[in-house]
Amino acid sequence: MEHDGPLLRLENVSKDFYGTAVLSGVNFSINRGEILGLVGENGAGKTTLMHILFGMPVIADTGGYGGRIYLDGNVVAFKSPFDALDAGIGMVHQEFSLIPGFSACENILLNREPLRHNVAAEVFGDRLSTLRRDRMNRRAAQAIGKLGVKIDPGTLASEMPVGHKQFTEIAREIDRDGVKLLVLDEPTAVLTESEAEILLGAIKALAGEGIAVIFISHRLREVIEISHRVVVLRDGSMIKDAPNKNLTVPEIAFWMVGRDMGAAGEGRGGHPPAGAQTADAPVEAGSREALRVEKLWVDMPGETVRDVSFTVERGEIFGIGGLAGQGKLGIPNGIMGLYAAGGRVFLEGKEVSLGDPRAALDAGMAFVSEDRRGVGLLLDESLDWNIAFGAMQTRGAYLKSWLGGIFKLRDEKAMRLLAEEYIKKLEIKCTGPKQPAKELSGGNQQKVCLSKAFALAPGVLFVSEPTRGIDVGAKKIVLDTLRGYNRERGTTIVMVSSELEELRSICGRIAIVAEGRVAGILRPDSPVAEFGLLMSGVSEKDRLEGA
Repeated sequence: MEHDGPLLRLENVSKDFYGTAVLSGVNFSINRGEILGLVGENGAGKTTLMHILFGMPVIADTGGYGGRIYLDGNVVAFKSPFDALDAGIGMVHQEFSLIPGFSACENILLNREPLRHNVAAEVFGDRLSTLRRDRMNRRAAQAIGKLGVKIDPGTLASEMPVGHKQFTEIAREIDRDGVKLLVLDEPTAVLTESEAEILLGAIKALAGEGIAVIFISHRLREVIEISHRVVVLRDGSMIKDAPNKNLTVPEIAFWMVGRDMGAAGEGRGGHPPAGAQTADAPVEAGSREALRVEKLWVDMPGETVRDVSFTVERGEIFGIGGLAGQGKLGIPNGIMGLYAAGGRVFLEGKEVSLGDPRAALDAGMAFVSEDRRGVGLLLDESLDWNIAFGAMQTRGAYLKSWLGGIFKLRDEKAMRLLAEEYIKKLEIKCTGPKQPAKELSGGNQQKVCLSKAFALAPGVLFVSEPTRGIDVGAKKIVLDTLRGYNRERGTTIVMVSSELEELRSICGRIAIVAEGRVAGILRPDSPVAEFGLLMSGVSEKDRLEGA
């Protein structure tokens, strides 16, 4: 029997991880057939909130959550995603969960396949039943058809373009019996414009059938186009719950990135406080160009760069910001050769070959990746080995020659002294240079990544999400270290971050990337509303023409 009130209601939902609050007193509801746009910067708490709703194990494993969740008027506390699915909640995550060797049909009906019983199954159980392929194909085709796309149910997931994978994921969820609520996390991030339009139309049609939809996206134009209401999270708190009546992209963007007085060191009106860019200001840009990027494109999944051009002056700390999935992370990954890229990149006037990480390092560039565990560190190796490894490979540093240079062995003493220097300078909490990197906390691992890059003595240092996942104290040390390194050595730094206030605190100029392109470049003391406009995809040219 259906409840007369909201389908879903969240009441004072809160969550902390090891003493750090990530959600605080979140309240909102959603009705049947309603599309709720849920937006917020990276780290605002959206993912954690959905993990709570969907019963993800990480929530229970870290002490559970506070508050209550009501579904059809009854309190629910799902212990696993299977409980949520049984209750009628479907979720499509950003990361695909399709089985590559299975067809679209097999993925859509996985664990719900219609079976044909036979004599063997009667004796030995359902495991010897055969699949009713004809019925499976009909059901899969019906679910795909609801989305308005043409996908052959027999196509293997491994052979699908990325857009078809996304549609297949959504088809799997709407095929389930009794689905009441569908949670879509950045569903259009990997789609072309035409595919995104098809999906938005399909979502509206699903809502018309009475299915409630929570639509999580950084594409604010799509949020306004499709949503009945918009909920904005910021720093774990709900800032706004507004009906979608005459809402504008700049208005939502400002709610997402605006800061109250005193937050993150900001003064009134979205400006840094007086003096914020004086004593701690980065080295002023010199007269010579250090880095020039022309028409860069990068094929990085989820962070595609389409056409990016900018220049960075010698000795400058240059920031690159923007919302998730808009391409900012693709820029350093493409320049450093980790993903297929095109266009032209010049370092000190000399062109750097793209697609070749060694060429980028040899040219004098270094990169602290956002993926410190996957790219940045040798987790099983000691700290001294991690810190010296890059310089050892590219410059032959920290090696001793034997027998006239025939043999080269590690200079253990030089490596130890180097590690001790950075352990002290960056306040790395460890037992010593020989401790394995995997035993350190996330914040201290990040400091090791920075040390490794500093040891290369690069001309240009790319730093991507340098404070992601680390505590406030460690963030300050990391930012102070970058600022100090820039001052002492005059190293040009390009810092990519989802934290706008961090960029404003350390950078001389900040480029905002939207939809794979540079929407504009601002000074750090520009009003926060201007940053919000650029993040929403309104370019500087558009803004000036509309003034």
